[in-house]
Amino acid sequence: MVRHEGKRFRTTHLEVRYIASLLRHPRVGIIVPLHKHGAVARNRVKRRLRELSRQALLPALAARAPVDVVMRAMPSAYSSGFDDLASDVARIADRLAKASPT
Repeated sequence: MVRHEGKRFRTTHLEVRYIASLLRHPRVGIIVPLHKHGAVARNRVKRRLRELSRQALLPALAARAPVDVVMRAMPSAYSSGFDDLASDVARIADRLAKASPT
């Protein structure tokens, strides 16, 4: 539902969609397509995004109205480092903190 009906914006390495949640807590989903890479590279990107969501995104989302967020990795996410993804997730947290619930 979030992927099809949510509001969308992009960062350098991620496409983000979000929508107001019916639950009392925020949720984050991660989509990492293959983009002609193997399982090892794909799992590395997933692990990085999962950790960054836990550290930076969920605490920022807990302070506002509940929202469901889906992050989809673009092909450039495979070649980016942890710091690059961290700056993208920080940008997402800032933008969602300012956004009104949909």
